[in-house]
Amino acid sequence: MLLYRLFIWLYPKLAMLLGFWNNKAGKWVAGRRKIFEKLSSVFHNNRQPVIWMHCSSIGEFEQGRPLLEQLAASYPQYRILLTFFSPSGYEVHKNYAGAFHVSYLPMDGPRNASRFLNIVQPSLVLFVKYEFWFYYLDEARQRNIPVLLVSGIFRGNQPFFRWYGSIHRKMLSFFHYLFLQDTGSLELLRSIGKAENAVISGDTRFDRVSAIAENFQPIPLIETFCEDQAILVAGSTWTDDDEALDHFVNTRNNLKAIIAPHEIEEERLQECLTLYKNSMLFSGYSAAIENGADISAVKTLIIDNVGMLSRLYRYARICYVGGGFGDDGIHNILEAAVYGKPVVFGPVYDKYIEADGLLDCGGAFSGEDALELEKIFATLLEDEIQYKTAAEASEKFVQDHTGATQKIMEYIQANRLLTN
Repeated sequence: MLLYRLFIWLYPKLAMLLGFWNNKAGKWVAGRRKIFEKLSSVFHNNRQPVIWMHCSSIGEFEQGRPLLEQLAASYPQYRILLTFFSPSGYEVHKNYAGAFHVSYLPMDGPRNASRFLNIVQPSLVLFVKYEFWFYYLDEARQRNIPVLLVSGIFRGNQPFFRWYGSIHRKMLSFFHYLFLQDTGSLELLRSIGKAENAVISGDTRFDRVSAIAENFQPIPLIETFCEDQAILVAGSTWTDDDEALDHFVNTRNNLKAIIAPHEIEEERLQECLTLYKNSMLFSGYSAAIENGADISAVKTLIIDNVGMLSRLYRYARICYVGGGFGDDGIHNILEAAVYGKPVVFGPVYDKYIEADGLLDCGGAFSGEDALELEKIFATLLEDEIQYKTAAEASEKFVQDHTGATQKIMEYIQANRLLTN
């Protein structure tokens, strides 16, 4: 417990120090200034019950979003509070229309947790995937506010399963119920005697990407760019990804590419423009079309906006998902798989059970380096039988794993967690 107290005391101070030269850390600090005054102003006159969902960042929000939107539709009398820990989540979704209010989560601590819950007074709390904050969870438990873990996933190297993880194991008992992604997570909880309030529900991200695909909205400028050529869409790429892709993209005359880098700062965009020949930023392409300029030589589009990627995969023959050459691993492969596209990624994917599943069924392929990736791309471009087999496997994999949102909704309804 002493180490945890030290962590939550040190974290804001380190963020403040880093904020002088790190933009993300600066936003983390700035976003929490006068946070309780802001919350008090928003909730001062609120007379409606509240559902509070907390997410670490963008990916966790996309995971929790299907449940949040289903709850909003089924219980319109409730107001939604959405909180984020990370600036990358808050900055993108701070204007999310489905919430009554979007906020940063104040740093954990006994005083902050009590003050936060006094202001918000939620009837139900939803933590997504692997967000665990001791004092918030304990304060909710003491107030008899039900707390659910949505799409939880556990690995043996986490503190819960180590000799030093007593505080983490205690946090598990603060949850009303734990909805897990897979059997491995349930078995790990059983190994420490914490599975009595846990069940395998699946991953709500499958429901999210299915909803996006079902409500697909075309992007006319992308359709203009694609024409009838084969398209490689590379999403959430980092420098290592682009350095592994650029040779293949630059040397294939029968291929166009759409590159959506994970970060869209000016330096990163310029790096992509340098790596990919005959490339243009999407914003520049849009302006060129509007002005009637000749864009026939443009072979690669670099996406310089946020929010388009999940629709871009629809236009691909092959989808590449970035992150697989970095320590943190790949980004969301389900956004691509839902359209029935073969998915390719780098060698680091061990934290993601959906990657193992998609590889096992033949819908995905992993390459150790640029040379291996090029062989995979060439096969998928030239072998129609293998391409069709992979595409069908990819689509079926997503279809077979939807339904997690409904399972959680059924539990909430059956246990009358939102019935006044």
